[in-house]
Amino acid sequence: MTITAPPIKVLTTTDPDHIPYDQLMVDQAPVIFRGLAKDWPLVQAGLQSSQTAADYLKRFYQGRPVTAYTGSPDIGGRFFYNDDLTALNFQAGRALLTDFLDQLLAHLDDPVPPSFYLGSTDLGIYLPGLREENDLALTHEMFTANPPLASIWIGNRTTATAHYDMSHNLAACVAGRRRFTLFPPDQVANLYPGPLEPTPGGQVVSMVDFRNPDFNRFPRFREALNHAQIADLEAGDVLFYPALWWHHVEALEPFNILINYWWNTSPRFMDTPMNTLLHALLSLRDRPEAEKQSWRALFDYYIFGPTETPRAHLPEAAQGALGQLDELTARRLRAQLLHRLNR
Repeated sequence: MTITAPPIKVLTTTDPDHIPYDQLMVDQAPVIFRGLAKDWPLVQAGLQSSQTAADYLKRFYQGRPVTAYTGSPDIGGRFFYNDDLTALNFQAGRALLTDFLDQLLAHLDDPVPPSFYLGSTDLGIYLPGLREENDLALTHEMFTANPPLASIWIGNRTTATAHYDMSHNLAACVAGRRRFTLFPPDQVANLYPGPLEPTPGGQVVSMVDFRNPDFNRFPRFREALNHAQIADLEAGDVLFYPALWWHHVEALEPFNILINYWWNTSPRFMDTPMNTLLHALLSLRDRPEAEKQSWRALFDYYIFGPTETPRAHLPEAAQGALGQLDELTARRLRAQLLHRLNR
């Protein structure tokens, strides 16, 4: 694949207090922080060996079963759909983390191993105490109202097909190597999103096989590649990318660990926009084109235009839902929606 977009900005620092969070929120673009997590004990353990890293993780595990994903060798680590999209091409099951790690280590030298993947596993629940020794200093004020969710991802040479998340992300490569291929949100049509459900990991994924793109079937993917940015991470590197950026993630070694932090800056009482999208499918998509364009104008006025415009000419007491959104207003809107949906 040929990538022509500008390279990702790279900053070299080992001090988490030097992460320019305010600028990240303004720029809304990926940034690599080289070596930011290189002094973590888990990173150092992984540099010694996969076994050392696994043993280090086991120190914190207290026996709660995790959700582990396995696929046959023929999927090549790409967790996706079967050929006719009637099912997924892997299995999910509950397992002890110790057993999962032992199984992963047992296949390190296999030329074509089964695919093993442990995704988005909450550190505080499953590995209590790990963050006390391996963590970013998330002291910026925006984390006070929106504490990040810290998760761990473990596996062999696996691929998370291009998808987006609704949160900002700091992704720390702590063992092995990872490659992120990133696309801005406006490339959605050129990435050919798959079904809304089921999905391999909870989010819509691109239908394009990045290993061997079928440009006859997905011709617009060539344009997406013109906007792609590549982030190659070594152990100890941390990648920031904003919410709703598409990211295709390849784990490149027989043993890989990533720890990530998800967070949002919107108030917690706000609903997820995905619910709005699903409701729009129900209420807007299949209306006559002239009506859809009229509704587009209304949405531009009330939602996507300046927040102040729809209410500027109204007395504050008459603004209602057009006024400043707070927890009480959000509760009233939610009750109103539920009433309307249940009629």
